[in-house]
Amino acid sequence: MEQLRTVQTQWGEISYTLTKKRVKNLNLRVDTHGTVSLSVPLCCSLHAADEFVIRKSAWIVAHRKKKAERPVPKLLPELGREACFALLERSLERMYPLVAVYGVGKPVLKIRKMRTQWGNCHWMQGYITLNTALHRCPEHLRDYVALHELVHFLYHDHGSGFYASMDAIMPEWREYRRELRLFDLAVLD
Repeated sequence: MEQLRTVQTQWGEISYTLTKKRVKNLNLRVDTHGTVSLSVPLCCSLHAADEFVIRKSAWIVAHRKKKAERPVPKLLPELGREACFALLERSLERMYPLVAVYGVGKPVLKIRKMRTQWGNCHWMQGYITLNTALHRCPEHLRDYVALHELVHFLYHDHGSGFYASMDAIMPEWREYRRELRLFDLAVLD
């Protein structure tokens, strides 16, 4: 169930899309265009949802401002699916030898359009999925995401071992992650 709602806050009116679904927590999101969405458990009242948005209104206003002030990076040209796959496969080929030395088997690459993440790892099934939007990012950022997913074959979570491996293999990965966040606004959503 999706519903457009508006609440009055000390910063003025905030409109948001309320979605009731099978979730445990209230999940607030501000997208690239400043649109506010709130997902809530099925049992959550409209009053509780509105109050949550009012309580988080300072965060919403700050987040909208921050997104509006971010520079928009130059995107690489749009490619067809086949060319996109080839480009992302080359990133995987460049990064795989860096984890192969630790006994990681070569995963299968899948690609798909994703709204909220650049990639994910399915270590038990032996494959990784990369976001097709990555083909519009510079090569070093595609390589960073590919490596990030490959390191999940060594460490399945984002614990200290995962970060220590990333530091050892690609010391500049934090800088790349910051740079990639600029592309969130340009190509995700």
